Amino acid sequence: MKKSIAIAVISGCLSFAGGIAVAQGVHDWHEIERVRMHVHEAIHEIEEVQAANHYQMGGHAEAAKTHLRAAEQELHLAVEAARGSGQ
Repeated sequence: MKKSIAIAVISGCLSFAGGIAVAQGVHDWHEIERVRMHVHEAIHEIEEVQAANHYQMGGHAEAAKTHLRAAEQELHLAVEAARGSGQ
């Protein structure tokens, strides 16, 4: 079980890191939106792992979800800003 928890958390972190890497070369807001969707999916994967582990993860999964939600919100704002700038 701990292995699946670690995989889910690492998956979320990698999605976030990948999002940052992709966002640096963004020329189209659609790319940012795809990254935002990956972050959203990572949140749901963590929720599934939490349920499978009866939420016994020492608060770390909740902390990861908090950070991912913040990243998702920032990416949403980036999409809105890019749309507003005519891209």
